[in-house]
Amino acid sequence: MSPPVFLADGALLSGDRVVLDGPEGRHAATVRRLRPGERVDLTDGAGLLAECVVAEADRASLTLDVLTRRTEPPPEPRLVVVQALPKGERGELAVETMTEVGVDAIVPWSAARCVTQWRPERREKALARWRNASREAAKQARRSRLPEVVDLASTEAVAERLAAASAALVLHEEADEPLSGVRPPETGDVVLVVGPEGGITEDELDRFTAAGARPVRLGPTVLRTSTAGVAALSILQAATTRW
Repeated sequence: MSPPVFLADGALLSGDRVVLDGPEGRHAATVRRLRPGERVDLTDGAGLLAECVVAEADRASLTLDVLTRRTEPPPEPRLVVVQALPKGERGELAVETMTEVGVDAIVPWSAARCVTQWRPERREKALARWRNASREAAKQARRSRLPEVVDLASTEAVAERLAAASAALVLHEEADEPLSGVRPPETGDVVLVVGPEGGITEDELDRFTAAGARPVRLGPTVLRTSTAGVAALSILQAATTRW
């Protein structure tokens, strides 16, 4: 079994002995009940990974000896998902599962047909929930790089991102081209748009295709917006050298 991963400030990982305290240390010591001699990995979330062994444990922290450290390069191509806002807690579910399969960036999108809309007074809290879901899922998946969860995007901002991408794709149930037939580029951003439960409007689709995006379909069934992204990412991962 691979060792658990905890987040730590990159500056702490340069020494031969590290004290993991705060929320991460308390979780490691009291919830995971890690004890001397057990293996632990620490990461700064930006690619730096320190392989450690527990030297001392108390109720609120661990003292760790660093065995080795390495910096893992960013994966190529970079997989970016523009996720229309799902209703209820399905947003966090989408973020969690996409993080587990290796998404590199998530762009919340306020599509025209989204049932849920992040009102200005609630936007920061909603975004914080997405980022927390991504952070915890990245630790569970033993990732050394946390996905970037950016601020809420408008349709115009999404179109600009698509225009700048190395490959731009829009999931659409009426598309002729299957996603499984797409050959992603070796480098750059692959940006994939996942629409809301009510579907992408014609105006949105026209705007995205004008920006260079290709409509693609997953298969004969229609998936929820909260699960379509993870299914599409799995296909793209298998089409690259990342999987």
